[in-house]
Amino acid sequence: MALSFDHRTLGQRVLFGTDAAADNVATAVGDLGGQRVLLVADAAAPEVVARILERVPVAARIDEVVQHVPVENAEAAVRLAREVDADLVLTVGGGSATGLGKVVARDTALPLVAVPTTFAGSEATDVWGQTEDGRKVTGSDPRVLPRAIVYDAALSRSLPAGLATASGMNALAHAVDGFWAPRADPINRALGTEGIRALVPGLRRLSADPDDLGAREQTLYGAYLAAVAFASAGSGIHHKICHTLGGAYNLSHAEMHAIVLPYVTAFVAPAAPDAAGRVSQALGGVPAGPGLLALRAELGIPAGLHDLGMREDDVAEAAELALPSIPPSTPRPVGLNDLTTLLRAAWAGAPLEEVTA
Repeated sequence: MALSFDHRTLGQRVLFGTDAAADNVATAVGDLGGQRVLLVADAAAPEVVARILERVPVAARIDEVVQHVPVENAEAAVRLAREVDADLVLTVGGGSATGLGKVVARDTALPLVAVPTTFAGSEATDVWGQTEDGRKVTGSDPRVLPRAIVYDAALSRSLPAGLATASGMNALAHAVDGFWAPRADPINRALGTEGIRALVPGLRRLSADPDDLGAREQTLYGAYLAAVAFASAGSGIHHKICHTLGGAYNLSHAEMHAIVLPYVTAFVAPAAPDAAGRVSQALGGVPAGPGLLALRAELGIPAGLHDLGMREDDVAEAAELALPSIPPSTPRPVGLNDLTTLLRAAWAGAPLEEVTA
């Protein structure tokens, strides 16, 4: 069969350098002409933020950052950007800081520069999300894609070891879910495959020695590749499930992704042998679902959604909420019973056999 696909690569500048964040931010902001910057910064890297404040003309700062971007926080940030006549948005922090900056960029059309301190990957996508009345809404918009990313592996040192590895598993989810997402094609599959090949050993090294800066660089590099693949391929079944869980039950974002990923992979893998083979190869030949489950355990990440505070009584509701958003491109048909079984297993941290039957 002839090879045929329609691929889209998102264009942005990437400045990657350890202990170079302040210099690279000044370069990125200066080249974009930023003179009245709205800074969104969580508590992750105060020393770097202080150096950035010395180099960048900040008109206003937001330091209240909440996961899943509540709509009231987003609206207040947009108002502030307009009140101070900001001409650029700069975010320093994890995916929640990036997410808040994205909504401001979406509603004001201001250029965005992102400085990630985790392995979340949001900085490399044109996907935005916000939560209102317990429901997380997501969408794609070219205005929310950061014009520049400043990567500095040293900034992830602010993350406790457990959250760092969970964030890395979230990055893995970008690559794995991208293999069967609506716009999956050979190019984003290749990027996702290389991302996994960097992430798996990087996370193992990071778990063994949180002070291994080379492991953090490798993990950050893999997280970027996985996010680029995800941005091109779109949201698959895994992310649709996790968006539902995050919005409805306010679960810890990275750990939630790490818990759900092996179950989704085990469910889809029989119908997606090429994707399963790519994951398996990166894990040393272990089958994809069991390999991800073992990696999660090796990294010390909680086993079930109940560990994050989700109630068993919420499982049936979560399945009903998530089902309408599951993409038709999912290789294995997904019904309500399938989704309920998958979520119940993920809630309990049950054996994967419960979702592979």
